[in-house]
Amino acid sequence: MLDSLVTSKTRIKLLLKFFSHKNSGYLRALAKEFNESTNSVRVELNRLTEAGLLKTEEEGRIKVYKANEQHPFFSEISNMVSKFLGLDELMEKIVRRMGPVQKAYIIGDYAMGLDSGEIEILLIGKDLDIQYLDFLKNKTYEKLQRKVKVTIQDSDPGESTGIMIFGN
Repeated sequence: MLDSLVTSKTRIKLLLKFFSHKNSGYLRALAKEFNESTNSVRVELNRLTEAGLLKTEEEGRIKVYKANEQHPFFSEISNMVSKFLGLDELMEKIVRRMGPVQKAYIIGDYAMGLDSGEIEILLIGKDLDIQYLDFLKNKTYEKLQRKVKVTIQDSDPGESTGIMIFGN
């Protein structure tokens, strides 16, 4: 869906990076992460900044980019990116059908805004329906062409490095 609306692959990577999580980045690190030339990343960063979708901050001599949460379309773009990644539907199904899920996190590459083809999920809860989980992983791959890796823990490990998408 997103790739048919936005024709620049680099722009899609930047939107995924900045609008799927509160990530920030600077030119050279982004170019290396995306395996793109600094020029193509710079062009897209400039376009998104001029449109007001990204804002910049100076950290020493480095210009750091992040999503402009004050932009009128911030939540719409975040929602569109989330739907592109397929996380909204997946997480809704998991939480609804798995049993007493206390918390759910997206971890790994997707939590960092990278579309690696594998969605990693951390579920916190006891007595969860493992059989349904296997069914859901297969269905998700059929629909989204992405593998799902789920880790289940009985108790919250504390500070998680992912995106909490369910729980308090």
